[in-house]
Amino acid sequence: MESLKDQAAIVGIGETVYTRESGRSELSMAVEATKKAIADAGLELNDIDGMVRFTADSTPQSELAACLGIPYLRYYGELGPLGGAACGLVIQAAMAVSHGLAKNVVVYRSVNGRSGARYGSGVVTTRRGEGGSAFTEPYGLLVPGQSSAMRARRHMHEFGTTERHFGAVAMAFRKHACLNPRAIMYGRPITMEDYLDSKVFFDPLRIFDCALEADGANAFIVTSADNAPNLKQQPVYIMSAAQAMPGAIGGRGGSWDDSGASCLAPELFGTAGVTPKDIDVVGFYDHFSPVIITKLEDYGFCPRGEGGPFVAEGRIEVGSEIPVNTSGGHLSEAYLQGMNQIIEVIRQLRGESPAQVENAELGLVDSGDGAGALILRR
Repeated sequence: MESLKDQAAIVGIGETVYTRESGRSELSMAVEATKKAIADAGLELNDIDGMVRFTADSTPQSELAACLGIPYLRYYGELGPLGGAACGLVIQAAMAVSHGLAKNVVVYRSVNGRSGARYGSGVVTTRRGEGGSAFTEPYGLLVPGQSSAMRARRHMHEFGTTERHFGAVAMAFRKHACLNPRAIMYGRPITMEDYLDSKVFFDPLRIFDCALEADGANAFIVTSADNAPNLKQQPVYIMSAAQAMPGAIGGRGGSWDDSGASCLAPELFGTAGVTPKDIDVVGFYDHFSPVIITKLEDYGFCPRGEGGPFVAEGRIEVGSEIPVNTSGGHLSEAYLQGMNQIIEVIRQLRGESPAQVENAELGLVDSGDGAGALILRR
């Protein structure tokens, strides 16, 4: 089977300000982030001939291209629904440029996720629980936090994980956010006492365990490995890519703790020819803090059941064993559905992060509940 290993690279990144009240349209933010990514790559607008987006994004490729003055696209695609899409979109873009369907592809996300429709609102969106939601909505499981809370409680029951372990994750990412001026929670540290005194949303999840709904946009440019060295920035190569969608995601079938991460990790590391010990920096999709503990286990950074003590010992902080979400992640930078984690790992590998990991050469980033993952190298 043909591999994508080192066939494509990410060569430009762009972001708007992350905020709770943008006062702007999602289209205008998409235009800004895309222009910044194109400029960062040293490209011109007419060099772009491909675009991929989230199915949930309100900005279609045709509108974005028109606003940028791009006459037509040779390639366009999309993937959904939300959190699991980010790495998958990179895979789509990499396949397009490595097989000659496009030369330079924009991957973008733009959302007023705080001032507009909020994903944590609990609104029933599928009329009487149609489709997969037929197994959850009739029983009151309306938002991801509820099912994540159930999985967190089960991990506590099985392995002795505690609320303080979840708090250690939240504190670590807030500590990283305090190094990052782009983070919404920049300059706002928390203590374990703050965490334990905070409001419980879905037992055992507290407010500090939940992703920070935000307004903003980001974008990056994917090109072929042959073209990448000719551009402005140091390329970040896609060393390995994998996706997985086990039936247990969403709580249907299989084990309570099946995840895409446990399914795709062997392929991800096998294709790259590396092990978890070779990874210098990680960007995990952290819609809720307990998933960090299970992902550390599923990807092999620590043994099964030992994720809680691993984070409590500070081993995911900058300067420690395996720095995770060095921008603050979804918990403390902003919730842009996995895109900002990819951008932060790119910054780390380019040596440009405010929370720079020394000599970072390999980074792992995932999206959703392990629905997709990449290993990136400089």
